Amino acid sequence: MTITQLKYVLSVAEYQNFTVAAEHSFVTQPTLSMQIQKLEDELGVKIFNRSKKPIELTEVGRKIVEQAKVIVDESNRILDIVHQQKGYIGGEFKLGIIPTIMPTLLPMFLQNFTKKYPKVKLIIEELTTEDIIRKLTDGHIDAGIAATPLENEAIKERPLYYEPFVGLIPQNHRLFNNKQITAEELEIEDILLLEGGHCFKDSVLNLCRNHKIDNKKGFQLESGSFDTLIKLSKEG
Repeated sequence: MTITQLKYVLSVAEYQNFTVAAEHSFVTQPTLSMQIQKLEDELGVKIFNRSKKPIELTEVGRKIVEQAKVIVDESNRILDIVHQQKGYIGGEFKLGIIPTIMPTLLPMFLQNFTKKYPKVKLIIEELTTEDIIRKLTDGHIDAGIAATPLENEAIKERPLYYEPFVGLIPQNHRLFNNKQITAEELEIEDILLLEGGHCFKDSVLNLCRNHKIDNKKGFQLESGSFDTLIKLSKEG
């Protein structure tokens, strides 16, 4: 059993296709298939059900994939240990950031980071919380910046900062003159929400969990942009 074989297994599990997995692994399809077959022969089990389209994991295959993720991820840390010992900070670092804070947070640290660590190739993706959790779990990013708690035992969380939870209210709204707003005063039908997958939407719905959603606005909006919601709110 080799790390390379486990990486091939993870690639096929993700793309559910040997040809596509080979392309993303930068090897030929026969090479990838042969290595996976050798691993299956060594273990005496079938990891994939090849008769299904798309290819599916067998029951034992799902367990093998979960363990393979841990092994491959930990194997990547060996190079980190060597670099730390040599005092070298370099390589790729993949970071996911939720769209709601990306425009304000990124300018605060990006320039300083690139100057301090010129040998690090920082790869940043704008991702929803749901995608950050998935990509962290699959090992496609190294870290994510999102609103906590994520409530995922497999992910370590470290608070970076705290923000107040505030509302933007147009002048003609019944709550405009309130200095503070309680959850009981909120009515879900007149709140503009971000689209699904955004943690801020989940936070608002959690506050209003005792209210049923009854759309009285006369329109339905799905937006991933705070700017859009702010402009609409200012228009009443």
